[in-house]
Amino acid sequence: MKGLILVGGYGTRLRPLTLTLPKPLVEFGNKPMILHQVESLAAAGVTDIVLAVNYRPEIMVAALKKYEELYNISITFSVETEPLGTAGPLKLAAEVLQKDDTPFFVLNSDIICDYPFMQLAEFHRSHGGEATVVATKVEEPSKYGVIVHKPNTIGQIDRFVEKPVEFVGNRINAGIYILNPSVVDRIELRPTSIEKETFPSLAKDGELYSFDLEGYWMDVGQPKDFLSGTCLYLSSLAKKGSKLLTPTTEEFVHGGNVLIDPSAKVGKNCRIGPNVTVGPNVVIGDGVRLQRCVILQGSRIRDHAWVKSSIVGWNSTVGRWARLEGVTVLGDDVTVADEVYVNGGSVLPHKTITSNIETPSIIM
Repeated sequence: MKGLILVGGYGTRLRPLTLTLPKPLVEFGNKPMILHQVESLAAAGVTDIVLAVNYRPEIMVAALKKYEELYNISITFSVETEPLGTAGPLKLAAEVLQKDDTPFFVLNSDIICDYPFMQLAEFHRSHGGEATVVATKVEEPSKYGVIVHKPNTIGQIDRFVEKPVEFVGNRINAGIYILNPSVVDRIELRPTSIEKETFPSLAKDGELYSFDLEGYWMDVGQPKDFLSGTCLYLSSLAKKGSKLLTPTTEEFVHGGNVLIDPSAKVGKNCRIGPNVTVGPNVVIGDGVRLQRCVILQGSRIRDHAWVKSSIVGWNSTVGRWARLEGVTVLGDDVTVADEVYVNGGSVLPHKTITSNIETPSIIM
């Protein structure tokens, strides 16, 4: 089987982290975001993966080469000279996607969930249509394009209603699909939307179905959602009894759902958790409080610092008695001085913060 991951462009929503690395290589749960998807595709029997990119492919080529050997898969890059939307990249990669008559998976690189690829493939084969969209239930459907099914069918899609004023359903497109190669023939090589052009055409012809996603789902393409997605991912690991999580018997673990790389060092009298990820070679001083945050590789959190609802970028330093909160994001190699308070700051790489930031702002 084959898979195409829509990587896209500059990752501006996740800045300042994407000023250092392309978004798919930013660590989520202590491994690159895209590796979660590659692992799941490989486990489902996918042997050919296409990455549709239009930004910095050379960095990803080097990083992903080792995964080819590790998972015995072929990874190719489909490079857009202009952004082609969400459908155009499929046409650009037609040579791989249409090399045989097996269906292929398509997914957005920002999506984190328990990828149900094997069950999805089974459901797709069972209904005989050209395309299947993974659907997830949401509490506020009025913010999204909502799926409306044909009556008395098992998952056959009638139409999509964009940001409905009245309740028509609570299932939305989760950004994961399985398509027959014939779908590529419906797409022109130009900037085009799979959601607004290709899917309505398939629905009109009675060829589009939906598959309900169980469990968590999150688009982690911006910092607040990256943090929310981390909470969901860690909760999912806890439900599965994953050995990746730091045991709650550790005296510094407070509230559970804590993922700490074995190479990280934790000082005395710390309280870490719930929902914290600590990357490789991080050094946490004495009396530190970490809650609902991500600390990326090589960072130092000095004694008695307090970090909540924030992302600390690679090789950064948070000073003694400093306090970060309010979806603060530090880029690569940022220093926050001792006793400084940062609320909702977005700090570009290689900066030093010596005075308080009390309202959300970008620090150039």
